[in-house]
This record gives sequence, structure tokens and C-alpha cells, in this order.
Amino acid sequence: MNKLFFFYLSFLLIVFSVKAQDTLKREKNPYTEARYHYYLKTILFFNEYLDTDSGSYNTTQLRFLHPIANKAWNLRVDLPLISTNTSTNIKTGIGDIGVGISYIPYLDQSKGIAFRARVISNSAVDPAFGTGKWVFAPALFYGTYFIEKKMLWIASLENQLSFAGSHNRQNINTTALENYFMYIIGKNWIAADVAFRYNATNKGYPNNAFVEFGRKFTSNNMFYIHPSIAFGGQKTYNYGIEAGLLILF
Repeated sequence: MNKLFFFYLSFLLIVFSVKAQDTLKREKNPYTEARYHYYLKTILFFNEYLDTDSGSYNTTQLRFLHPIANKAWNLRVDLPLISTNTSTNIKTGIGDIGVGISYIPYLDQSKGIAFRARVISNSAVDPAFGTGKWVFAPALFYGTYFIEKKMLWIASLENQLSFAGSHNRQNINTTALENYFMYIIGKNWIAADVAFRYNATNKGYPNNAFVEFGRKFTSNNMFYIHPSIAFGGQKTYNYGIEAGLLILF
């Protein structure tokens, strides 16, 4: 397990050594569209409700994005508040706090690639609110436009791998391939997303998909809502709904 972790870490260090573009164009590129602001100061506040076989799982999360260096780099912090509701108990508390760094080695007016490395801490105040593990999650992104730059496609490949934490909790080794399609209509957008996952620990496929509706209601603020559904073996929930507010500054 440790050898695999250091392999991913070494791979990311090699990738990050590639020099970024001196100037990143901010007009019509995949990473400046709604919900993908890699090098703009951004606050995302959202609430996600998930229905599970044993009750409900609700996440209220604050995400902060801040550009660093020459704006080819981006710092991300996730602060989750978790609520669980079962037939016998209701709990609320801080979940696993995450920190990540993104890097964009190539970007032009129609396509781009990006890399991200996240560490999700074992910081939940209750075992029901987190994984009980420290998790390392490297990811690769590719984005491009179609249909006269009205359709945006962003594909991502991420692996989540635990490297420390409670010996009483299940190890994490999940790979996700996600495809996000957004159709832009003026200040509005319609999107669809499907994520295929393989959980190597329990040999399951906890996939999910959602449709999304969003609107930019001021020059720096936008709102979205998306219902989702899970499918595949060993799925982690049945259905859910998420609503979020995105603020640029």
C-alpha cells in the first residue's frame, strides 16, 4: 500500500515539474466556465442530501479556492459539516477536512488539461462522519468545447487511496472516471454527469449520475441544483439532491 502511495506522489511531482504557461487566457477556456474556476478566487457553499438504506446522510460544505504563484496553481480547502439520521439516532458534526492543490500545465481558448492532488484528513469528530483514514487523491482533468463553444466537456480520472488511519476501518482504494457535459444558454446552463467507480477494497462499483440546472444571477454569483442517483454493485446511496451557491471575488 505504501509503495503505491509513493508511486502516485512521485508521478505528481514529475508532472508538476512541467512549466506552466506564462499567461493564462481567461476568455473562453474550459476552466473559467461556471463551477470550474481553477484560478479565480472562489467560495462554494453547497448542501447535499443523500438517501441510504440505513437512513440519510447530509453534507453542508464550504469550499475555498485561491490562485497561487503565476495562477497556474490553485489551493483548495474543503470544510464539511455532516449530519446523519437513522432510525435510532441523529448526529451532527465536523467531517473529514480536505486540502488540495491543482495545476494547469496547458490551457488555450478551446481546451486544457489540469492535475490535482488532494489529501483528505482523518479529522471527523465521529466515526459516522468520516472514513477513519487519511486519503491521498491524485486526479487528471481534460476539458474542451464543442458546438461553437456552447457545449463544454470535462473528463476526470481520480484515485483515492488511504495511507494511514484507524486499523479498525476499511482501507480505501477507489478509482473514478467522470464525464461532465455542460450546455451554456446565456446566463444559464444545463449539465449532465456520470461517474464510473471501482472500489478495489470491496470489489464494488459505486457509480452515480446527475443532471444539473444552473444560473449566473450576477457577474460574480451563480446558483445550481442537481438531483442524482446511484447505481451499480456496492453503491453508497440510493438517490440525492445537491444545491450550491458559487461566489467569485
